[in-house]
Amino acid sequence: MKLLFKIVINTTALLVVAYILPGFKFASIQSALVAAIVLGVINTFIRPILQIIALPISILTLGIFAFLINVVLLWIVSLIVPGFTIESFVTAAIASLLLTLVSSFLHRLAKE
Repeated sequence: MKLLFKIVINTTALLVVAYILPGFKFASIQSALVAAIVLGVINTFIRPILQIIALPISILTLGIFAFLINVVLLWIVSLIVPGFTIESFVTAAIASLLLTLVSSFLHRLAKE
């Protein structure tokens, strides 16, 4: 039940970002749901490995490289999931920031 709740929150966060940011689009709610699931799987299994490998570079760049890893993973999700498009790298970077903020807000709101 907890996993289903997290998927719903992440899907909502993706839809909010898509509403706010032009160039970050979903063809349907189903594609947003699939994107939330794929993003969750990638963030659970692949992102920690990449961050460990890139730790020295992240330390040298004061965390900017860790942010770029998140942007690239979001971009990869848009390439994998049909119906999910990101128009440019700048859009992906802004979407990554917005997604972090909206998702954090919704998770904190859900705890209370």
